[in-house]
Amino acid sequence: MLHRTSRPLAVAAGLRPRLVRLWAPAQQLHTSGVRAVDEAAGNAAKNTLPQKASRIVRSILHGSEQVRQETRDTLSKVLARGKYVHEMSTHRVKPGRMDEYKAAVAELYPQIVRNHSPSVKLVGSWETDIGDLDTAVHIWEYQGYPALSAAYFKYRNDPEYQAARSKIQSLLRSRKSQIMLEFQFWPTHPPVAKGGVYELRSYTLKSGTLLEWEQNWRVGVECRRHHEEPMGAWFSQLGELNQVHHLWQYPDLQVRKEVREAAWSEDGWPATVLNTVPLIQRMSSRIMLPMPFSSLK
Repeated sequence: MLHRTSRPLAVAAGLRPRLVRLWAPAQQLHTSGVRAVDEAAGNAAKNTLPQKASRIVRSILHGSEQVRQETRDTLSKVLARGKYVHEMSTHRVKPGRMDEYKAAVAELYPQIVRNHSPSVKLVGSWETDIGDLDTAVHIWEYQGYPALSAAYFKYRNDPEYQAARSKIQSLLRSRKSQIMLEFQFWPTHPPVAKGGVYELRSYTLKSGTLLEWEQNWRVGVECRRHHEEPMGAWFSQLGELNQVHHLWQYPDLQVRKEVREAAWSEDGWPATVLNTVPLIQRMSSRIMLPMPFSSLK
């Protein structure tokens, strides 16, 4: 028989080796020794020792009950909308060559969309105005991984595309690609001409915290939606991992300031900030101007 001692306190403090030994078949715990666990489970008479140990382990390793919900699906299936795959291409342009670069992509990118439509779309193309200067960001949308693979295959075997891409690459200092999925609760906005500025906020999260981030932002985006229209949110799958990107649109920077301040009057917004800040390793913000051919502009 196990009796109430200081051992449960040590287990709760994170002594996993002791918990692992609890998995072996054992006799029923005495009710007085596991009252706190039994009350949480709601079925003291039927729970076995391995089941109780399992709940304690999950609580310590995975956080709150909501976050550690069991699922057979991968995080991608749980979190993602599942309809599209998105790619973010970031190009760092040589100083003084941005106008030449924009002219080159304005010729090539609409042509790519025409040749691959409807399986490939260009969500938007922007030039950074505040943040990483001499930088362009392009977000592509593919109808799943088969469309992405087909487009890549055609790019590699199309001499005309290769020539155009070589011209663009000659204008760059560096380039980066990231494959992403959009959050289920925050679908990418369809093409629209709004004017103003776009803000791309990028967060690098601590490993294992994406689900907790998503569940808090389900509440947070509804608070912000009362004051502004979100344009898109994605989490990375290939390339730099543990990253989340949020895209917002504002008429100007003054409105951005007012909208962000107004969000604090919403009941759920302070909690969203409080709960997600500890999950972040680093973050960045870009204010961007849409290029003339961008679908979101």
